[in-house]
Parts: sequence; C-alpha cells; structure tokens
Amino acid sequence: MNKLLIAFGLLIASFAAISQDVIGKQDINLDNDLMTPEALWAFGRVSGVEVSPDGNTILYGVSYYSIEQNKGNRDLYTMNTDGTNNTQITKSPKSEFNAVWRPDGLKIGFLTSESGSVQLWEMNPDGSNRVQISNIEGGITGFKYSPDQTKMLYTKEVTLENKFKDLYEGLPQTTGRLNDDLMYRHWDEWVDTYSHVFIADYDGKSLSNDKDIMPGEQYQSPLKPFGGIEQVNWSSDSKTVAYTCKKLIGKAASLSTNSDIYFYDLKTGETKNISKGMMGFDVAPVFSPDGKYVAWESMKREGYESDQNRMFLMNLETGEKTYATKGFDQNVGNLTWSKDSKKIYFTSDWHGAFQIYSYTIKKGEIKQITKGLHDYRSVAEANKKLIATMQTMSLPTEIFAIKEKNGESQQISFTNKELLSKLSMGKTEERWMETADGKQMQVFVIYPPHFDPNKKYPTLLYCKGGPQGPLSQSFHYRWNYQLMAANGYIIVAPARRGVSGFGQAWQEQISGDYHGKSMQDYLTAIDNMAEEPFVDEDRLGAVGASAGGYAVYYLAGIHNGRFKAFIAHDGIFNEEAQYLETEEMWFENWDKGGPFWDKNNKVAQEAYAHSPHKLVQNWDTPILVIHSEKDYRVVVTQGMTAFNAAVLRGVPAEYLYFPDENHWILQPQNAILWQRVYFNWLDKWLK
Repeated sequence: MNKLLIAFGLLIASFAAISQDVIGKQDINLDNDLMTPEALWAFGRVSGVEVSPDGNTILYGVSYYSIEQNKGNRDLYTMNTDGTNNTQITKSPKSEFNAVWRPDGLKIGFLTSESGSVQLWEMNPDGSNRVQISNIEGGITGFKYSPDQTKMLYTKEVTLENKFKDLYEGLPQTTGRLNDDLMYRHWDEWVDTYSHVFIADYDGKSLSNDKDIMPGEQYQSPLKPFGGIEQVNWSSDSKTVAYTCKKLIGKAASLSTNSDIYFYDLKTGETKNISKGMMGFDVAPVFSPDGKYVAWESMKREGYESDQNRMFLMNLETGEKTYATKGFDQNVGNLTWSKDSKKIYFTSDWHGAFQIYSYTIKKGEIKQITKGLHDYRSVAEANKKLIATMQTMSLPTEIFAIKEKNGESQQISFTNKELLSKLSMGKTEERWMETADGKQMQVFVIYPPHFDPNKKYPTLLYCKGGPQGPLSQSFHYRWNYQLMAANGYIIVAPARRGVSGFGQAWQEQISGDYHGKSMQDYLTAIDNMAEEPFVDEDRLGAVGASAGGYAVYYLAGIHNGRFKAFIAHDGIFNEEAQYLETEEMWFENWDKGGPFWDKNNKVAQEAYAHSPHKLVQNWDTPILVIHSEKDYRVVVTQGMTAFNAAVLRGVPAEYLYFPDENHWILQPQNAILWQRVYFNWLDKWLK
C-alpha cells in the first residue's frame, strides 16, 4: 500500500485504444472561479523530463484526458533549458511513452502502439521522420540505448509454460485457473506473464539478435507493479547490464521483499548478484559516467517495504560497498549522477515537502539544495543548472530550473497557466500540534477559496493511506485538497504516526499499532481545529483510502459523536480476512506482527483485536463505502462487508462499486462519478 509511482502498464491501460480523434488541451467552461472535477481532469500532466546529451534541450511529455472519450493521450514537447522555444513535436491519436534522447542526441527514441502493439520508434528532435525500430512479438514495455549506441536493452512480458498444460488439452475455451502456490495474482492482475530483460544489437535502423537474459525464470524485472525501466541500466562502457530482480517465486516471493541488483556480462553471459546478503529491497542501479561506481537504493530489513530507503555505492574496481547516506535519517530516491561523476543528486521528503539534495563522492557530504513547501519529484543536470519537476497542493507538476549554489528556482514550463489563471485556490497553512503523548505533529490546513474567518465551515479530517509514506505537497488527481476546499470544506491533514519525513522512528510507530497512537493523532488534529471559531464542530467528516479507509472504519467505532459523515475508499474492514485475502504477505506480517492464528504473538493478537469490524456495534454515523473489483491488494469484499454491516445496523450508507478499476480510479468518467458521489454524500450530511 505504500506506493508512490504508477507503473508503465497502468499508464498504458489508461491510454489504450485511443480513438482517432487527437486528445489535447481541453476547454472547460466554469460558472465561477472554483475548481470542479471536470477542471481537475482538464489539467495537462507533465512527466518524463529528459535533458539532451549536450545539456541544452529538455524533452518531456504532457498527458491530456477527454471525459467524453473516456481516454487519455500523451504527446511530446521540447524546449530550451531556459524555457524558450517550447515546441510540441508530436500530435497523434497514439500516446508516446518512455521518450529519451539517443546518446548522440540526433534522435529521440520512444514507445507507441502505432503498429498494433507497443514498439520502439525513433524520430528527429523536431518530431519529423518517425521510423519504427523494433518489431517484437507481443510488444515491449521499456528500453534503453547502450552508451556506445551499438546495443539496446528492452523489457517485455513473457509467458512461461503452464505446468498443468496436460489438464487443459482440448479445452481452448476454458476459463479455469489452476494454482498450487501463492502470488498467483498481484495488485490488479493475475500473474500469467513475467517481465524480462532482453539485449539486442542496434545498428541505428533496427534491432537484431535478441536475447532474454533471464530465460525460463519465473522472476520479474522490473519489479511489478510499480517498477519501471529505471530498475534496469547500462554500465558506462556498455559491457554490463544491471537489473533489479527478486529471485523468489510463490510463497517465498509473497513473504519477502528481498530484491537484489544483478550484473549481466554481455561477453560471458554470466550473472552476478552484487547485493547478495542485503536482505531488503535493493533497486534502481545507476552507473557513474566515468565507470568507477554504481549507486542504488537499498532497504535493510527483509519483509519491511517501508524501511528507510538508503543510498549505497559500490566501487566497481575493488567491489567495496559504502552506505553513503549513513546518519541521514531520511529516505532517498531518484538518484542522478552529475556529468563529472563527482556528485549524486537525489530527492528526499522532510517535514511535508520533497527537496533536492546532493552527495559528494570525495567527501561523502550531503547538502540540501532547495527549501520551501513543495514536492520536487525528479532532478537532472543541465550544464550549469539543475532541471527538476515540482508540484504543490495548488500547482500541478511543472518544470523548474534551479541554481545549485543557492537553490533559487525558476519555473520554465507553463502547461496549465491558462486554466490556473481562471481558478482561485485556497490558502494552505502549516501548523504544529501537540499529540496525546506530548510529541509535535505537523498538520496541514487547507481553507476554501475566498475564506471568511467570520463564517463557520464544515471540516474534513483527511486520513492518509499507506500507512507509511509521505504526506506532502502532492497535487493529487482524486484526493485533491483544493477540489475539496473549493466545495466549501476546510481540510485537516495531519502527518500522524507512520508518515515519513520525520525520522524513521516516527514512521515505524504505526507498525503493529494502527489502532493506537495514529488514531489518537487523528483525534488530536480534528479536536484542535474544532476549537477554531470558523470550524463548525457540528459538521465534521472523516475521509480516507486504503489504510486511510481502515482509519475511517476504525474511527466510526470510537469517535463518540465527533463526526457526522464518513467516506472510506478501498479500506481494510476485517483484518483477519485481509491477512488471507491479500497477496503481499510480507506487508501483513510486518504491519500486523504475523498471522492471527499465532496466539503466542502479542503484537499480532493486539492488532487483530482492534480490527475495525469488531467495533461495528458502535457504528451510528452515515458512511459512504467505495471499492473496486480489480483491487487485489485490499479485496472488494472488504468494502462489501463494511457496507452490509452498516445497512444491517440501520446506519445510513451508500456503496459505490467499480467493476473495472483497481486500487485507484484511472478512467476519467469513473473518476468524475467518484467525485460527484463523494461530494453529494458530504453535502447531504454536512451542509
């Protein structure tokens, strides 16, 4: 549940089968200056920023969605690193993904499905002369050029032989699935295929001599569902491919997070595990341009998906490993080498914001480059500046140029300038509150646009999912603070126990204790805000998804009349059922302490004793339950049973069900319905 990225496959699913009408910027008619669900889906979504080899030009993509067509489309743009000469270079009914500069800077490689399956294409930097490079059966999911431009690595889905094939003989139309081990489905798909890494020769025109470097193995690389092509990389001399893989299957794979970094030698065909003995997640290797080092992200403990994300370095000549961020009590991500190999840039969240940092190889020093309430989500070097993507609660992702010396930033892309100029955003305020056990907790308060302190407003407690991970400045396309505020609500978002960015100890306090300190943190936040004269304490609601849905279900049983309405999306209702319904057993074992049948495990017994379903006898407050059929992480029966319990208890309730969505809501019309139902429910009980 603690996942930050949407995988390539989810994006493809969202954009698949686009009609022949090109989808671009959408015109939205607004009755006033307030955000609406339709306006939210009209924003262009900037992603995939790549700086050219000469450091002068930026390549990036923008996704637009059509509510009418219920689809999205992604086109590519280029501009100079000072923001000038911004040019759209593709305009087609098929989305372009994974767009990168060829090492010589003369071509742009990208993925699209113009030929009926997703293949590799190239074009000139101005978008002209589109040529198909690959013709791989079944299509590909990602690719990277070798630095010497003589080879290509790509990833694709492979189907391995069914061990029960004899039983299926003569039954081509059967829909039955026979399994004898775990991990038979994961997040939102049945595991019928495996993502593998292939190496091919590249002559500037096509690919040849393809080779699967993981033949016959039931392993995934990149790791599904969130890993992308960043988990596979070339060495600077083009002789080695480093890839991320968890070489475990079935029950063992469901119990462990132990992925490793593997080196595949192109000349010998030999594979070497360079992180052997490091038992947590080891992912996303990046080689220094001078060929002396490889760096990667690493977690220490097996089975703990929210362990501290550290940076490790290995000297490629000596094999010596260095825990580069030792003593830095924060997570690291998006590792990027400087061109001279003297530094690594990375992003990290601290106190509700993601900043850019640098690590110097020679001195081993970490320096914070940026400051302020914003989320920097990527960083790249471009001659004498840094190019980064940034968002806030009031600003969708845009591209910024940053001076490394003083952290001064300048916005250079303005994808949503026109739409933003028509909308009024609510004020975002940072507060610090004392918790029940005397700790200091950060809380963000988002006020309605045109806020009048002399009025009283209905107020929503936002319960964060995860349960670990950041509560930061994200501009979310479902749980959007500004959209909620535009509907006349004050939003209270506490960084309760379990939230990252406050040290590892704060983050870990929620494991085995969903029901304890974090619930008291929620009540502290809403009780504190209820004392404000502009908050109507008789019109309070609580909303949340996933672990936030758990919180809503739990608060419904203990809130003692504080709240007048609840909304739970994809929430955990019955912890004992959840343990046996989900697929990533490492998560349940770590966060619940173990299985519910282990009567000698005090942590587990305490956790399951406080399952929300055991408090349903106290439910007396209207509740909206939302859940989706393809959510295999928190299965749909969790929502059904919660709704059924409410109805049987005589509690006013509604159940919004999506048969074709997963743990998220990805389709535009489904998302619009989600928002309409959401606000209709809140307005019914809080206004």
